[in-house]
Amino acid sequence: METKIRKLLEEAVLEAGFKIDEITYQKEEGNNVLRIVIDKDGIVNLDDCIAANKVINPILDEADPINESYILDVCSKEKGSD
Repeated sequence: METKIRKLLEEAVLEAGFKIDEITYQKEEGNNVLRIVIDKDGIVNLDDCIAANKVINPILDEADPINESYILDVCSKEKGSD
């Protein structure tokens, strides 16, 4: 499934200035979570995650590659402890 989603999203995400680092789909605390980790030259900040989400979400809505409900989490590789 992750490969299919990557193929759906990769071109649009690259055009937006990001690259897809990792895609995972798993159950977390009773919820299905589709996590898309993005990267770019420099630091990925919250505004970048929001911008990427605005590109990714409509594509997923249109293609509907996942038959069940899920939470979309677009995030960066950096897992800081703020």
